[in-house]
Amino acid sequence: MKNILWILLALGAMLSTVQAEMKCAPGKCGTAMKPGMAQGKKMMNMFQSVPQDKATLLQEGKTQAFCPECGMTLAMFYKTNHAATVDGKVKQYCSIHCLVEDMQKGSKLEDIQVVDANSLKFIDAKKAFYVVGSSKKGTMTAVSKYAFSNKADAEAFAKTNGGKVTDFKGALEAAKVEFAKDSKMIAKKQAMMAEKGEMMYGKMCQKTDKKFATTAEAKTYIVDNGLCKGLSGKQLQAVGLYLKNR
Repeated sequence: MKNILWILLALGAMLSTVQAEMKCAPGKCGTAMKPGMAQGKKMMNMFQSVPQDKATLLQEGKTQAFCPECGMTLAMFYKTNHAATVDGKVKQYCSIHCLVEDMQKGSKLEDIQVVDANSLKFIDAKKAFYVVGSSKKGTMTAVSKYAFSNKADAEAFAKTNGGKVTDFKGALEAAKVEFAKDSKMIAKKQAMMAEKGEMMYGKMCQKTDKKFATTAEAKTYIVDNGLCKGLSGKQLQAVGLYLKNR
């Protein structure tokens, strides 16, 4: 019974995270925006989200506005953003789940940072205080994880929203334990979106033989080259997933 309940909770969280990204129209939540472009005034009412101009992007390049692992728009999930230096370059992730995913690939992550959910500034993750399992929605996981620069803020957040106060090691271990189940849920949803993306690509886009290593690269290429006309944020993510996985 407990396993069934956990699966239902996890599926709900995965769907809410991915669907939030999908529903965001171009120019409103940043999904179809080129990195550096001004963001529209309207934002989805999500705790994780901040306006584009409030999000600090530490990574560089054309795909800097998107998570390198899942392709999600960083500003939309900014309060769970993490960053690390990998092979001399900074990578910025939408969540600790995507940070763990890069670790699982064998990447050596150095100088790991996390966004302080209060100040919106990046801080040293190893000095941060995390609240794991609050009532606020998680990003790419059923169990939310938010970080704070000081313990008093973390305790106040936990008192209001529930959850357990721990350190980076505790949050990282929780993410690793949940990783397989979370990944299964994410993969299922992304596979469904990619199927829809293939149909949209056939009807709404110019054709390209270009290969993409990540969904972020595919989405950036679509926007920069005007490959598809009239895509909503949901459709852009779907086509990006298709192009990356075809």
